[in-house]
This record gives sequence, structure tokens and C-alpha cells, in this order.
Amino acid sequence: MNEVEDCPFCEIVQRDDPDAREVYRDEHVVAFFPTEPAVLGHTMVVPREHVPDVWSLSEETASHLAWASLRLAGAIREAVEPEGLNIIQSNGAAATQTVFHLHVHLVPRWGGDAMGPIWPEKVEFDETEKDDALERLRDVCRSIKP
Repeated sequence: MNEVEDCPFCEIVQRDDPDAREVYRDEHVVAFFPTEPAVLGHTMVVPREHVPDVWSLSEETASHLAWASLRLAGAIREAVEPEGLNIIQSNGAAATQTVFHLHVHLVPRWGGDAMGPIWPEKVEFDETEKDDALERLRDVCRSIKP
């Protein structure tokens, strides 16, 4: 298991953070409350291996992370009875990633909670821009092997 010095999530994985509010641990992932949760029950799931972002994530680790996230979403539903749930995973500073150890936020939601909407109210792209993005992505996707 590789770790990066000064990574706060590696500290939690290695049990070096006495203030961590850990809720789950297995051989592949650790789940804990963030220090400043968006809402009560907000849980983060991290691979035990230091992986900076989704582009560095192996399929095997992704599988373990997805399994744990699914199980923990169910646990959150049972424990705090939310009306909904956001699953948020950000990559890169432009996407608001501030800790560069891949992590999944499981955020229980209630109408009118402090979290607010996560999508912009209105965006405007013309059809040419949308078609261009579609064609570029389709071209790259043709090389994906199932």
C-alpha cells in the first residue's frame, strides 16, 4: 500500500489521525466523516492505496470503491433517513478537488438543506458547440474496449 507524505487521507488510512470519525474500514477502503460535513451523515470513501484522481484509478480499485460506496449509501439511508443522496467525486482543482487522494462524497440530502443545488441554474451552448463536443467524445469512445 503506497502512501504520500502529507496526505491527510493517507494519515486516516494509516490510523495516524486521532480525530478521524471513521465509520467503515476493510482491506480496500476507509470511510469517514469529513471534518466539515456539508450535512449530517456526509461520508467520504477513500481507497486505502494512495490514488490521486480517477485517471490514476485501476479497475480493481474502482470496483472495490464502487462496492463500498453502494453499501455505505444503504447504511446512510438506514441511519439518517435522507430524502435523497448525492454521490460526488471531483478530479482536479478546476473541479473543486482540494485533497489529491481520490475520494467519493456520499451526501445525504433533504429539501431545503444547507447544501443547495449542485448544478448551474442556466447554461447556454449553441447546437454547433454541443455537436462538436459530441463528435469529439464519440471519436475517442470508439477506442474503448469492453
